[in-house]
Amino acid sequence: MSSSNDTATMVDRENPVHGAAALTGWQGRAVFAIAIAFTFFQIITAAFSPLSTIVLRSVHVGFLLALTFMLFRARRGAQSDRAPWYDLALAALAFCLSLYHWAFEGDLIQRAGDPTTNDLIVGTIITVLVLEGARRVMGWELPLLCALFIPYAIFGRSLPDFMMHRGFDFEQVIDTLYFGTEGILGTPTFVSATFIFLFILFGALLERAGMINLFNDLALGTVGHHKGGPAKVSVISSGLMGTINGSGVANVLTTGQFTIPLMKRFGYRPAFAGAVEACSSMGGQIMPPVMGAVAFIMAETIGIPYSEVALAAVIPAVLYFFSAFWMVHLEAGRANLLGLRKEDCPNALKALVTKWYLLLPLVVLVYLLFSGFTPLFAGTMGMALTAVLILGQHAAGQMKVTFYRILFWIGLGLCAAILYRFTPLRIESLAVVMIGLLVVLTWFVQGGRETQRLLLHSFADAAKGALGVGVACALVGILVGISQMTGLANDLARGILAVAGDNLLLALMMTMVTCIILGTGIPTIPNYIITSSMAAPVLAEMGVPILVSHMFVFYFGIMADLTPPVALAALAASSVAKESHMKIAFTATKIGIAGYVVPFMAVYTPALMLQGGTWFDTAYVAFKAVIAICLWGGAASAWLIGKMNWFERIWAAGAAFLFVLALPITDEIAFAATVAFLLFHWWKSRRVTAKTA
Repeated sequence: MSSSNDTATMVDRENPVHGAAALTGWQGRAVFAIAIAFTFFQIITAAFSPLSTIVLRSVHVGFLLALTFMLFRARRGAQSDRAPWYDLALAALAFCLSLYHWAFEGDLIQRAGDPTTNDLIVGTIITVLVLEGARRVMGWELPLLCALFIPYAIFGRSLPDFMMHRGFDFEQVIDTLYFGTEGILGTPTFVSATFIFLFILFGALLERAGMINLFNDLALGTVGHHKGGPAKVSVISSGLMGTINGSGVANVLTTGQFTIPLMKRFGYRPAFAGAVEACSSMGGQIMPPVMGAVAFIMAETIGIPYSEVALAAVIPAVLYFFSAFWMVHLEAGRANLLGLRKEDCPNALKALVTKWYLLLPLVVLVYLLFSGFTPLFAGTMGMALTAVLILGQHAAGQMKVTFYRILFWIGLGLCAAILYRFTPLRIESLAVVMIGLLVVLTWFVQGGRETQRLLLHSFADAAKGALGVGVACALVGILVGISQMTGLANDLARGILAVAGDNLLLALMMTMVTCIILGTGIPTIPNYIITSSMAAPVLAEMGVPILVSHMFVFYFGIMADLTPPVALAALAASSVAKESHMKIAFTATKIGIAGYVVPFMAVYTPALMLQGGTWFDTAYVAFKAVIAICLWGGAASAWLIGKMNWFERIWAAGAAFLFVLALPITDEIAFAATVAFLLFHWWKSRRVTAKTA
């Protein structure tokens, strides 16, 4: 593989735009225009709600398919700067048919459940186009699985006993898949068309505004000069990136271009450098406030506010990044790796003072999410505020006197207040109007058109960045719709319950293995939807809180991207680190141990995810998790205060395992074993130091 871009072409299933064709000429301009139109459509529908939800979902899928057929060729490796005529025809056909719901909305409502011949033709073509579009974006595995569900639904009576069901007519299947809200236009597509797109746009705008540089400067300025500084910079910058970007592989391919070479230059092994970046970047999907797309689908599926999902994820996310940070620290101690010179590191405080305004949209987003506002409103306001800052900062920057710049922002605020007071506009609608006013203003300011181009490129990036998630959401609707029709999910859940019996640990292990196996071939979203429909009801029946059971599935769907043999995040890092992706994957598995352990701890002690119990219970289990992570880190790296032999490593790992079990007296034994181990290791390390002195 020649470059990171080549790697991205193969592995980034959540954000596959890296592997898209770079069209030139009028086709390139057409793609750019369609991407901009897609983003404007999403902004307008979010701010003004002019369309019904079924029309919104349908047109959203139409835009996704149009861009997919223009940017992705029918054969892998056949990327070129020109799209063939048949791909252009498929793009036009997909978009035109997506308007069917809009054009015949009233008629479709009246004949719901009784589709006409035209309805069936349109539904069939859209279903085939979704399958083909998904195949181009993510490969054969999941589209083939979803395609097999269609004959499964039709020929249910002819199947073996253990798979048999009543069977459905072709008309019923197509009606469910495209004309209801259980199939292609189901909950995942609804979430993609509302929350997810806006948060992707929010992240794209912040990245264009310079947030990546701010995060890197903060990380370098705070820990860059400490022991193992370059790797600690990777952990912190990736963690900060995770607050605005929910795509793990995309994070590897952005922050990793800077951090992996830096780590190698300061003595870290290539495998370790790649593993640190892969592990840290995958943590972005579990780091609030902007988590992976699955978190939004989860909230909608189980019917709770997104803020509850984000709040439940806070402690596990902190533990995950603490685990990575701790492993980096131990590796630096073991190999005696130093940090950068302090004079070579940027001043973190200066960076914060200079670019503090970039944090405002993030602060507002967090406040709105945790104040009870919907993710749709919070995302719209966060996106709008970021756009206002980009445009307003340029307009105000042309004023040489600070007093005039302050007056500009005050005047802008007064203008918004007057419009809100004397017009019927809602707040999110008003925010979009303010962006329009600033666009007009910057048109007449020197350099303003370049700023507007930056904004438009952010819009296009967001539309292209939504392809992987959006197409996966539409595709998995086929699987969800047919599972609900046939009762397959309930049958599988009963099967798991029959095998596991009352053994919760066995049910958890089966769920974990299923998530990791599915994760080797399909993205996180369908992995979560498939596994949660089977396993989450089983875990809930065994007494696990519903949110914890869904988070358990979510975490292991993510950890599949770190787990050998596929380990997509490690594969993405391998081209930058110039090292075998399997070596990176096995090292990443050790570094990200918290991602494997914390979900089990949360099931046995839900207080870790703030589900039940007191604050003391939460603090206690978090404290246990920190000790377990520290012990495991020592066992995995063979270093704590000094070098650890195999006896000490087994001792430390055993004590860490006891902390996880949460059975009667295991905590007491674990604490005693930990104290004894630390005393022994301290005594042994002092003896070794004295002998070598």
